[in-house]
Amino acid sequence: MRIPVLVLVLSIAASAQETTRTVADGVYTDAQAARGAVVYDSACSGCHRADLGGNTGPALRDQRFAREFAGKDLKTLFAKTATTMPRGAPGSLGDNVYLDIVAHLLKENGFAAGPRELTADALDGIRVVPGRPKPPPPIGDFSYVDVVGCLTSGPQHTWMLTQASDPVAAVPAAPGGSAPAAAPAPLGTRTIQLVDAMAYAPDAHHGHTMHVRGLLITLPGEQRMTISTFEMVQPSCHE
Repeated sequence: MRIPVLVLVLSIAASAQETTRTVADGVYTDAQAARGAVVYDSACSGCHRADLGGNTGPALRDQRFAREFAGKDLKTLFAKTATTMPRGAPGSLGDNVYLDIVAHLLKENGFAAGPRELTADALDGIRVVPGRPKPPPPIGDFSYVDVVGCLTSGPQHTWMLTQASDPVAAVPAAPGGSAPAAAPAPLGTRTIQLVDAMAYAPDAHHGHTMHVRGLLITLPGEQRMTISTFEMVQPSCHE
């Protein structure tokens, strides 16, 4: 019996559509990714914490994730996860748990969740594409930030950054390395008290434009910063 041409064409088209799904199509649920995050934190983060925080470990996020897995089907990522993690006991968590971990990794790489959980029989038909970086966390109390401002002496032997820029999230140093330099920022309108400035011989920089990196502390009516980086940007407070 001959299959009608139209039926054959529709069948081929449907098959092609099934195999061209990507990880950007919402292939897991938020609940599944949340379960995966819990397991990842307890079973995998000892080896991969640096990677998810700063892209220094194995290929699990952003550019390293793309170089390792982009263009391949999702089964490749699942197999890599299930056959190598956790260290010392690969394959010991069970397929459903590894699916949850894959869902967590997809979320970490900026792919949105969907209405259905990721299942083992769907892995072959889902292609991995480069992800989108997660947006930086909002600036709040105890955020690690960069600020540029004019170093000025304050009351009771305090030191202030006046005309300070809006704080921006600082990039932490990679393990064993130094933190990236701050991008130039224009002066602003904030005033921020520096908590431990006396340890950095501030008199030598009075009236200079300074770059300060540290923890932002928000108190009623004022902001303060601890100091981990204290460096001169220019020897005046004029742009």
